[in-house]
Amino acid sequence: MNPFQKKTAIRIAAVSVILASLASPISWFVARESAENGIVSLAIEESGRLAQHYDAINLIGPEAKEHAAMAAKTISGGLFDIAEIYDRNGAKLAASLSKEGEKAELLLPEHGVPNYKTASYENVKVAGKHWVLRVFVPLRAESADLNTPVTGYFEGVRIIPAWQQEQIYTAALTVALMVGLASLLCGAALYPVVVYLSADNERKTHEVLDSHISMMEALGRAIAKRDSDTGAHNYRVAWIAARIAEHMGLMGNDMQALIAGSFLHDVGKIGISDGILLKPGKLDDAEMAIMRTHVEQGEEIVKGMGWLDGAHAIVAAHHEKWNGSGYPRKLSGNDIPLAARIFAVADVFDALCSKRPYKEPMGFAAAMSILEKDTGSHFDPAVMDKFRVIAPELYHRLENSSENDARQLLEDRVRQHFYK
Repeated sequence: MNPFQKKTAIRIAAVSVILASLASPISWFVARESAENGIVSLAIEESGRLAQHYDAINLIGPEAKEHAAMAAKTISGGLFDIAEIYDRNGAKLAASLSKEGEKAELLLPEHGVPNYKTASYENVKVAGKHWVLRVFVPLRAESADLNTPVTGYFEGVRIIPAWQQEQIYTAALTVALMVGLASLLCGAALYPVVVYLSADNERKTHEVLDSHISMMEALGRAIAKRDSDTGAHNYRVAWIAARIAEHMGLMGNDMQALIAGSFLHDVGKIGISDGILLKPGKLDDAEMAIMRTHVEQGEEIVKGMGWLDGAHAIVAAHHEKWNGSGYPRKLSGNDIPLAARIFAVADVFDALCSKRPYKEPMGFAAAMSILEKDTGSHFDPAVMDKFRVIAPELYHRLENSSENDARQLLEDRVRQHFYK
């Protein structure tokens, strides 16, 4: 299991456990409430049916108490342990209690004179162990029609027996466990799907990235060939710049932009004529002015390629100097993009230490002497502080290296900073 799969598994497991821990209590509560409502609905329906049967709905006249008493007695022997019937004014007409109801009656809180329009119930815990449902039902000639007048009131108390409590809790617990298990199973089922989709997305991303990097390399090699170079300079300078940037804490998009910009810093030279680009002698002022246009031409090239927009900073400012004496915009200090300031050190260091058709490579001490002399004028002192620490390591790693060696070094940085 690779790090991504491990992280994905942990996250999905955590979400599944959280969902299960939240859904299970909620489902337990809902199932319990549903069972409770079922008991109450049945009790209300049954009490209404019996009251209707014993003519205990229209509670007026001399026989009202007798009818109420008969209905209450019958009701208290069924779903209710206490049954009380009141007339429309709230006066009690009859009450009947089972043996359990007599015990519970002493512990139940008193209530006021009934005066309500809709049925309701309350859940009461008696003596810390008895689960009691107290039901309040307005009596009407047409029970389904709430617009008909209330002719009386029925109040019943049901003490839930132990077997029914156990049944309700067991059913609720079963539902809660099933919901929790379903949450966990969903997480387990989602894991391979997420891993597959992520792997497929990563594969496609790498394919696109590979094509971008291949295009970057092709552009870099094309300009190197036009500039009478083997192309090793682009690999070396991009690697050096990346190593400096790592020591300065750059990462992510900033690091990717720096590598691409370093590799393509001279891409604008594609637009410079061979007569100037390949001239063996020194360029005159007019030719130098044309040569310097490679910066603007390079900017136009990378701006036209969306994924290379980040390279613009180096392409546009790789000839600027810390003291403002560079070109084309004569930027100075921190106005020069950091990537370009890093690249400036890497570019000059590689140029000094590399063999060119017109010179032999310079030794490490001599190259560093020139860089130190130009620190504060050409180079950013803060960048030099970081470079100075790793310069010996970079020099010895590149000394006598071939183009393939330099390419491999850069590929290692590309894998580290692009393929994550």
